[in-house]
Amino acid sequence: MTLLQPSHGGQLRGIVEHFGIHGASVLDFSANINPGGPPAAVAKCLRASLDNPSTLINYPDLDENDLRQSLAHYAAVRSENVSVANGFVPLLDAVLRALNLRTCLLPVPAFVEYRKTLERARIEVRPHSVSSSAFRYDIDDLLTRSHSAVLLANPQNPSGVVSSRDSLLRLVESAAAQNIYILLDEAFVDYCPEASLTREIDYLPNLIVFRSVTKFFGMAGLRVAYAVANAGLSRRLQEAISPWSVTTLASIGAQVAVRDDAYARRAIALNSERRNQLQAAIEKLGIYVYPSAANFLLLRLPDSIDCQELWKRLIREHHIVLRNCANYEALSDGHLRAAVRAESENQRLIQALEYEVEKA
Repeated sequence: MTLLQPSHGGQLRGIVEHFGIHGASVLDFSANINPGGPPAAVAKCLRASLDNPSTLINYPDLDENDLRQSLAHYAAVRSENVSVANGFVPLLDAVLRALNLRTCLLPVPAFVEYRKTLERARIEVRPHSVSSSAFRYDIDDLLTRSHSAVLLANPQNPSGVVSSRDSLLRLVESAAAQNIYILLDEAFVDYCPEASLTREIDYLPNLIVFRSVTKFFGMAGLRVAYAVANAGLSRRLQEAISPWSVTTLASIGAQVAVRDDAYARRAIALNSERRNQLQAAIEKLGIYVYPSAANFLLLRLPDSIDCQELWKRLIREHHIVLRNCANYEALSDGHLRAAVRAESENQRLIQALEYEVEKA
């Protein structure tokens, strides 16, 4: 990890060692994980599972039928539409092998693993700059050049800006006419489920949607992600995924989590309330905040504030870690990102920012 350009959020070990601070005192706003933690039933079920020796002795279900059925119910699709793996990157790797793509249009700024994964697969990456004034995808512009696929996210990463279902459906349908695949990362769509395209998957033969379990349900230590595609594409994808890619405990935890409808409703409502409060308070400090539908906010600092110095001071003086956005391709200088955490923790961030802005 290059300190001023951490490749991901949540990399606290290297940060606390570099700054010589105690890890237990650090508030991590760099990782976009539900601060409430997983549903209570998850830990209870995992503890009970460990009382049964077969949980650890036996191999996981090779087909992950129970997990795929639970995820299918949650995403309002059929189990034959669902493929699972231990994270987004293994799923994208499998998709790239299954589709044998040659070129991929990549709207940037974007999650840094997109480019890394495409390049590992020896796919030609064609970056396409998205306007940082609004982070809106220009649907018509994305299809002006010939390519095999388009890889994009909704809500967009790093901004959290959400595109409408209608605009994305128009993109998918236009791309189908040109034999272009749309690879859509919906890692944070659980916070705005009305924007998801999974329900239309059977009618969109060129669409693969990626979803995450662990972010929304606060269980990043259990690696579970899934892809949704039409049945034919899904079969090809499952054949490309390495066997036993999800452990038994991760599968059990994910199944319990996605069945908890009350937890999901509370998480959406709480995040919306906290995000709006946090955004309003930060904007009062003269910091621009992009409109987000996810559980994080992208901040653009005034030119008078040194972004890198502020990031370091928040760590050294306040033990608060924001996401340093210096390694996002095509993102201008002066951006930091903050996850939405519990109200008292958000208030601590606001107070720290207020103190530093007044000093600047």
